[in-house]
Amino acid sequence: MNAPHTGGAVLVARPLTREAFAPFGDVIGTGEAARRFSINAGNTERYHDLARIDAGEGGRAIVSIFRGQPRQLPFPVTLMERHPLASQAFVPLSGRPYLVVVAPPGPAPRGGDLQAFVARPDQGVNYAPGVWHHPLLALEDVSDFLVIDRDGPGHNCEEVAVEPGVLLVLPTSDR
Repeated sequence: MNAPHTGGAVLVARPLTREAFAPFGDVIGTGEAARRFSINAGNTERYHDLARIDAGEGGRAIVSIFRGQPRQLPFPVTLMERHPLASQAFVPLSGRPYLVVVAPPGPAPRGGDLQAFVARPDQGVNYAPGVWHHPLLALEDVSDFLVIDRDGPGHNCEEVAVEPGVLLVLPTSDR
C-alpha cells in the first residue's frame, strides 16, 4: 500500500524522448538519432556512444544490476536524490516500461519542479551529474536494470524530501 498523498498537485508522466529529457541527461536507445554502423563482418550493428558517462574526478565507472520492486500507481513522490560527482545510467533488462521523475540541478526541488516520463522497455536513461531524480520506479513486475555509475572518494548521493509532495500518475489514456 502506498503512503497517503498529502499534497494537492498531480504529476502526469509523458513519453520519454531525447528532446524532452535533454536538460537532465541522455536517453539510451537505438532510435533514429543514434549513430550506428556495421561491425563484425556485417553481422552486428553498433549503436555508438549513446551516453556521456562521467565518473567525476578521482572516480571510476562501475557496472551493477539493480533489481527493482514494482511501484503501484498512483504513487506519491516525496523523495528525490542526486549524484553531484558523476552521472548515473539505467538500462532496463526485463523488457518492461518504467517511470523516470527528474528535476533540474540546483537547490532541492519542490513538487512543481518535477517532470515525469514513461520509458519504454528499449530506452535507458543517463542522469547528468547533479540532476535530481527519484530512485528506481519499476512497473508491472520485479525488474532488473544495468546501472553504470561512480565508485570512488567523496559523497556522491544526496537525498531530500519533496515539499509539497506530488501524486505521480500515467496519462488518462494509459490508466
